[in-house]
Amino acid sequence: MGKVVAVNYSPEQTAAVVSGYTNGMSVESLAQDMGKSARSIIAKLSREGVYKAKVYQTKQGETVIKKDAHADAIGSILNLSESETESLTKANKSVLRKIFEALANSKPIEG
Repeated sequence: MGKVVAVNYSPEQTAAVVSGYTNGMSVESLAQDMGKSARSIIAKLSREGVYKAKVYQTKQGETVIKKDAHADAIGSILNLSESETESLTKANKSVLRKIFEALANSKPIEG
């Protein structure tokens, strides 16, 4: 005997949520209209391939780059071990960014 799966959204509800979201309705208002949580609406829209998460930016309007990414890039340039690279993540983010930029723009020492 097969498993019985509870359906949270009927095809009509799914169409209404997708249509509402693509026409500019907020997730919160859709959740209120459907009697669901905002997380449930976001999950449904994600499964339908409609929802796109916000892209976070810095105060200067730049894309956020995590400390790990800066540390990994510095470690790659300097051929550091994984443990050495991991220790870099304890440094201040702006310092890591400045070190990476300096390394990326530097010329190799010829000897």
